[in-house]
Parts: sequence; structure tokens; C-alpha cells
Amino acid sequence: MSHESDVDELTKRINDLERKIEDLKQEKESLLTREQKYQSIFNDIEDGYYEVDIEGNYTYFNDAVCHIIGYSREELLKMNNRNYTTPEAAKKMFQIFNEVYRSGVPAKVTDYEVIRKDGTQRMVELSISLMRDADGAIIGFRGIGRDITDRKLAEEALRKSEAKYRELVENANSIILRRDMGGRITFINEFAQSFFGYTEDEILGQNVVGTIVPEKDSGGSDLAQMVKDIGLHPEKYVTNENENMRSNGDRVWVAWTNKAIYDREGTIREMLCIGNDITERKKAEEEKKKLEAELYQARKMEAIGTLVGGLAHDFNNLLMGLQGRISLMLLDLDSGHPHYENLKQQEAIIKNGADLTRQLLGFARDGKYEVKPVNINEIIHKTSDMFGRTKKEVTISRKFEDDIWTVEVDQSQIEQVFVNIYINAWQAMPGGGHLYIETENVNLEQNKVSSFTIPQGPYVKISITDTGVGMDEATKERIFEPFFTTREMGRGTGLGLASVYGIIKNHDGFIDVSSEKGHGTTFYIYLPAIEKKIGDDKVSPKTEILQGTETILLVDDERIILDVGEEVLKTMGYNVLLAGSGKEALEHMERYKESIDMVILDMIMPEMSGGEVFDRIKKIKPDIKVLLSSGYSYHDRAREILDRGCNGFIQKPYRIEDLSKKIREILSETV
Repeated sequence: MSHESDVDELTKRINDLERKIEDLKQEKESLLTREQKYQSIFNDIEDGYYEVDIEGNYTYFNDAVCHIIGYSREELLKMNNRNYTTPEAAKKMFQIFNEVYRSGVPAKVTDYEVIRKDGTQRMVELSISLMRDADGAIIGFRGIGRDITDRKLAEEALRKSEAKYRELVENANSIILRRDMGGRITFINEFAQSFFGYTEDEILGQNVVGTIVPEKDSGGSDLAQMVKDIGLHPEKYVTNENENMRSNGDRVWVAWTNKAIYDREGTIREMLCIGNDITERKKAEEEKKKLEAELYQARKMEAIGTLVGGLAHDFNNLLMGLQGRISLMLLDLDSGHPHYENLKQQEAIIKNGADLTRQLLGFARDGKYEVKPVNINEIIHKTSDMFGRTKKEVTISRKFEDDIWTVEVDQSQIEQVFVNIYINAWQAMPGGGHLYIETENVNLEQNKVSSFTIPQGPYVKISITDTGVGMDEATKERIFEPFFTTREMGRGTGLGLASVYGIIKNHDGFIDVSSEKGHGTTFYIYLPAIEKKIGDDKVSPKTEILQGTETILLVDDERIILDVGEEVLKTMGYNVLLAGSGKEALEHMERYKESIDMVILDMIMPEMSGGEVFDRIKKIKPDIKVLLSSGYSYHDRAREILDRGCNGFIQKPYRIEDLSKKIREILSETV
């Protein structure tokens, strides 16, 4: 019984051992399965896990290490870390391993250079920590390695790109700045700092409004509101031009390009603003507008002058008909005749009409009569004295250049210029005032008179300033137009300043005006200086009707002039031939050239002008005497004909005494 119990006990113990063995086998299989699982995970991750001994030889690593370094597992197991890096990197790594071994503190290396089997270089980031056995003894090192080559290259490329663009921004010849939605400047390049006159410390964080942007521009536009609106509606301000402000207060114009900068949620956080200085362009545009306005005004005045001149010419022809008839009637009447005084008064009315057309022709082109060298100081002194005696409520102050240059003018017309300006000043000072007159010699450069079609050179400048009510811009633009007047209807003809403009222009000078409402007016007159000497005035003898017996050909396209002219000339004793056109005049010259002694030739005719008729007459009879006659005043076309050998000029309407004198002067000339 005892023996059987021992056997059963042994059998039971054997069975227990077998079960334990089986459990151990299963546990081993489970452990092997788990090891394979973790081994698989290690091999599948991109980061390399490694274990090395104290000497740096690999004892364990996953597949990622092979991939990073480029060697097989068998090759790496036989290698030390010094075998796949540079001497410098190996030395650095030894120092790090040594420090970790000594301190026990893990370390991280961010720039470990690896040389792969194929010779390419990679940059690896490593973590290093100690590896100990069960007793705590150090047996090696373990860590994680990650290939960061691509990241390093990207970071380097980004760094270079940032450096490149920063250099471009800082060295750009454009204003570059960023501002937040409150208008505060967050970035400003060096060019912009220099342009606006601020240092970076002074301007960063400041609001653009009040620093580089004024509250309102010179035209009154609300720029502060515009800055706010750009942030709300950037699409409206992709480009814009506006007035800006430097630190010293100077205004400048900038052309801006604006771009909104959004965050990830699509909200605008900042505005990138790039600007270029367009101040000079704006000035040029303003100057262009000014010149275009002045050119338009000059062309308008020229067109008006042409029209006015034509009207005056035709009106003078009518006056000539009246003057001629009255002169003929007066020849047969003595002063006691009941109609004599009426006729003399009619003659005075005709003279007033001629004076009116004289003003019109003064505005029209080339309206000079008789020019001669004069001292402008003497004319101004004479006219201002005369004006001052009649308008004692106006105080006159004169400041003359001592050695004033000589000018060549029609004295009576220039006197008319000054008197008209004095009167204009007096009307602007209804309660009295002060009139300042100044003369000076000036040399004008071309860039200072670019808006006037006159040459540069020496000029005499006359400034006439009043302390009157002044003018607004609209009035100032029209003051030289014929028939424009600010006076009430029936008070003045509106020809005063128009004739002033024309007379000065016809003397190759120019006139400018400066005025502001409530602050008076100044007229600036410039007349070209000459080197001729001033001669003594000759006193004209008293006129009378002079007689003659020669044959005169009268050429005029106006029938009224031919009719009255024929009677007037016959009254003087002359034989008369009439021609109503240039063609008819040439026919008479061909037929009667031996008997014709003189031609009175109208300068303005249709089909064939007086100048052309004159040239062809001179070919027919070179020594023929010719007197030009016109309802226009003496101007360039008349001067050209006179320079070609014409003997004289007389303007319609002329008195019979003046015509008789002119004819005798010409016929008495000897070649």
C-alpha cells in the first residue's frame, strides 16, 4: 500500500511537471511572437533604432538604420560609427558619447553627418542615452536616428530665399511697408525710411495717418477715411495715387500697389503696400494742364483777334465812305454855312468810330501804327501824372530803373495801354487806394517764359499794382477778352484790357496778371529791349489839302471806296483810273503803264491779295509808286510789302488832308 502511494505521488508530480513544461512552451511561443511583433514594428518605422557597445560597434539596429546609412545588416554589424562619417564628425560624436557616459544624461545631436555607401552625404538627427544590464552596469548606448537631410536643405533654401528677398526689399528703390488693420506700421524698408524721413524705431508701431499720410490732402480729400476703407474694401484699392507727407511736413505724391494678407481663416490681418514717388510726374502733369490751358487761351484770343480785326477792317471801310463824302461836302462850304457845323460834328463822330476800331485793331494781331525807340520811364511818368491829376483819390508811387533799356513801340498805343490799366485799377478801388508802378531791366531765360511764344533775351519789365478788390479765377481768365466787362451794362465797352493785351502782343511782348479776391491786382508787362538810340521827335507841320495833276490808279474791292475815292482824288486835281480787283488792276497797268504815275492799293482783297498785286505791278513797271491802304492797321504783311519797295501806308478811314499829304510825299520822292 505504501509502495502504490509513492508511485501515484510520482506520477502526479510528473504530470504537473509536464503541464508546467507545456505552459512554458506556450509562454515561450508567446514571447517569441511578441518579439517578432516588436521586431516588425522596429523594422517598419522610418526612424532608425540602434544599440552600440562601449566602443561604438553596432549590436542591434532596425531596418531604418540600414536605409539611412545605406549599408546591409551584415555590413553594419561589422562596422563602427567612425566608418561612415567624416573625421570631424567622428571626433564630435566621441565627445558626446563620452559626456553621456560620464554624466548619464541623454543627449541630442541635430547635425550628424553620415556618408552613405554610395558616397552621398546625409544629415542625421540623433538621440543618445545609456544602456545598462540588470545589475545597472553600463554596457553601451542606444538611441533614435532620423534623416533630416531634406528638411535641412529646405531650411537652407528658405533661409537663402528669405535673405535674398530681404536684401531685395531693403535695397529696393521703392517704398515697401506693411501695416495692420488699425493702420499701425509693422514693417518699413530702408528706402521708405529715407524717403519719409523717419528711422525704423521712430516709425514702427506708429499709425500711417498723421505720419506718412495727412488727414486731408491739399485738395481737401479725406485720406484718413481712405486708409480705413482700404482695409474694408482692398479690392477697390489694388492701385491708387494719393498725396503723402514727409516728417518735415513736405507733401509728396505716391503711386501705391496694395495687397491684402490673410490668415488661415481667411481674415485680412495686414496690408502690404508698395509705393513709388510720382511727385515730379504730378508736377509735370499740372504744368502740362497749365500750358494746355494757356495754349487754349492763346488760340482763343488769336481766333477772337482775327474775327475782331476783320470786323474793324470792314467797319473802317464804311467809315472811309462817310469820311470821304463829308470831306467833299466840307470843301464846298465855308464856316458860316448852316450845315458846316453839323458836318464837322459828323466828322468828329467818325473819328470816335475810328478810335473804337483802333482799339479793336489794337487787340487784333499786328496792330502797330508807327514805332520808334523810346524811354518807357518817360511815357509812364507822363501818363501817370496825367491820370493822377484827374483821379486825386488814388495815390501813385513810382520806382524806375535808373538806366532803363530802350524799347521800340508805337508811343500812342503804349500810352493807351497804361491809361487803360490805370483806369482798370481806379475802378477796382472805388473808395480810393494806392497804385504802385515799377520798371526794371530783366533777362528772361527760355524756361521762365516757356508758356509764352516769345524768345528769351533782354526785356523791360513794368509792374503795375493796385490795392483794389482783386479778381477771382473765373474773372482773371476772361479779362483780356473783347467786350468782357465786370461793370454794369452801358458803363464801358469792355475793350480796355482787350486792346492792352493785343497791343503788347503786337509789340512782341507779353502781359501777365496776378490777382486774388480782396488782395488787389498786379499787371506784369514785358517789352523786348533794343540797342537803338532814342531820337528827337519831329513836329509835324499843319496839314492842308495838296493838289496834283498826275494819274493815279485806285485799287479796292469795295465799291463805296472806289466811288468816294474817285471824287476825292479828282477834287485834288488828279486823273483817276479805278480797279475793283487785282486782276482788273493788272489789266489797267498793262494798258496804261506809261501814263500811270501812282497806285493806291488796297492790301486785303479776295482772289488776289494786295501783296501779290504789288509784286506783279512792279514787274510791269518797276519804277511805279505805290501807296498801301487798308482798314487794318500797319502789321507784318504791310511791313513785308513795304520792305519789298512799296512807298507808303495809310489806314482807313483817312482824312482828305492826310491823303493829299501822303500822295505828294510819295510822288515827290526821287529814286
